[in-house]
Amino acid sequence: MKTEGQSIDILENTSNAHNRLPRQMIHSFFSGFQEKVQDCVKSNFKRLKIGHDKSISSIMRGNNRGATVVIDMDKEKQLQSWKENPRWVDPPPDVKVSVPKGSLCNLNVKVNIGLPPDTVYDIVTDPENKKVFKNIKEVLSRKVLVDEGSRQVVELEQAAIWRFLWWSGTISVHVLVDQNRKDYTMKFKQAKTGFMERFEGHWKVEPLLVDEDLCHPFRPKTLADYITYTKGKGRIGSTVSLDQLIQPAIVPPPPISWYLRGITTKTTEMIITDLVAEAARIRGSSGNDGYQGLKLNEESSVESQVGDIRDIKERWALRRRTARHHRRRSSSIVEP
Repeated sequence: MKTEGQSIDILENTSNAHNRLPRQMIHSFFSGFQEKVQDCVKSNFKRLKIGHDKSISSIMRGNNRGATVVIDMDKEKQLQSWKENPRWVDPPPDVKVSVPKGSLCNLNVKVNIGLPPDTVYDIVTDPENKKVFKNIKEVLSRKVLVDEGSRQVVELEQAAIWRFLWWSGTISVHVLVDQNRKDYTMKFKQAKTGFMERFEGHWKVEPLLVDEDLCHPFRPKTLADYITYTKGKGRIGSTVSLDQLIQPAIVPPPPISWYLRGITTKTTEMIITDLVAEAARIRGSSGNDGYQGLKLNEESSVESQVGDIRDIKERWALRRRTARHHRRRSSSIVEP
């Protein structure tokens, strides 16, 4: 027979047991829920990172049909970033001229371009790029010898225009071109010897992290890091390198060799100038501080000054000053 005290103890113990049970269940439920949420977040983040890395690697490799779609999609996103923020100052190209024994010259040019690598590579390898590069008068023939998707070998013959001071003319260029989008390279080599004993070189386009300051306090080590830290808003530019060796069948003595070397350097500068102008057109950057081209009524007088300046950095500085002066004058005319 239970006493009153025992009944009270039983009630208290039962009540405590019922109180402990919900607390244990709640604690167990929320502990498991928290672990599941953490696992879910980690899993989704890992899948997102893997997919993001695959997208980046596809951009850099472009080695299958699916990657081509990814390239196009990401190229549009990168171009959109440039259109949203087109401000860019075109630096003068770094041009180095050396004279290896028995050759006319070896030209090394490096310049930063305000467009992503895919777009710049498209300009350089476009079969119709004579619309961009004014030194190409006519494409005489073009034949694709090897087509592996991202890599092509093309036999190309074109008539090239050269200008130096008051002289100008055309020369036939017949080359084999090996272009590879996997690493954004284009190698060219003379197919047939003639006036030129050797004419060879290569283009290379590398990504340039333009808005790296947006990554602060982090420092990106890879392109994937850069896109992650800038939340996809960081613009990707290009560092373009051009290396070419020119060796005529007969290397003339000075001063003729000096003039020919000057013609070659000037022609290469024309190519870079046209590439920079096309990049500005694609960006649609009317407010660009770099070289944007000159009006016809100013072009002749400015180009005559440009032709008299030998240093390439001085020539580009003069072009930028003239372009800024023209924009200021145009804005003052528009204002009431």
